Amino acid sequence: MNVQMEAGWKKVLEAEFSKPYFLQIVHFLKTEKILGKIIYPPGSQIFNAFEMCPFENTKLVILGQDPYHGPGQAHGLCFSVPDGIRPPPSLQNIFKELNTDVGMPIPQTGNLSPWARQGVLLLNAYLTVLANAPASHSQAGWGEFTDTVIQKLSDLKKNLVFLLWGKFAQEKQSLIDETKHYVLKAAHPSPFSADKGFFGCRHFSKANTYLMKNGIDPIDWKL
Repeated sequence: MNVQMEAGWKKVLEAEFSKPYFLQIVHFLKTEKILGKIIYPPGSQIFNAFEMCPFENTKLVILGQDPYHGPGQAHGLCFSVPDGIRPPPSLQNIFKELNTDVGMPIPQTGNLSPWARQGVLLLNAYLTVLANAPASHSQAGWGEFTDTVIQKLSDLKKNLVFLLWGKFAQEKQSLIDETKHYVLKAAHPSPFSADKGFFGCRHFSKANTYLMKNGIDPIDWKL
């Protein structure tokens, strides 16, 4: 099937789009829509992370679980919200750590699109969710798709940085070849766990140190 996606990613992932599990995802989403259910993010933004961060440009991956499930919050980038939407608590804690780590002023926006444009893949493991129902699409088949994304990145690129926050993200570590890439792990930035190892992890400065050591432009984290 013809999936609208950035050309580099489309080439890498082409084989997935005709596999039974992916066709099942498409059927599932169409059925949910027919039933009148509200799905986030909007259809045009489901693959936004790939559109904004081309495969060729990707140098750092942040892995989330599933999109925000409130009105207007999700726009296809993990942890990010569009301009004008108040940053949720986990994102507020990310900004606090950035302030401590690299001195970034706490921004007025929660839109992380500038990171994506610099090569940060803001990838949720599940790319859709029902309104007001977290993890509601966790069995839709997205996990197989995004595991393939991580595997392809690991296999086809080198010197990537992977930021794995929380137990769920850290379960993806086995997909990454750590002889080629740099994996950083910490607690999830959620208010329930940020003080158990996310605060003080200094992942943002550590990531940039690694990138520069390998001749790759660092990320400008300021928004």
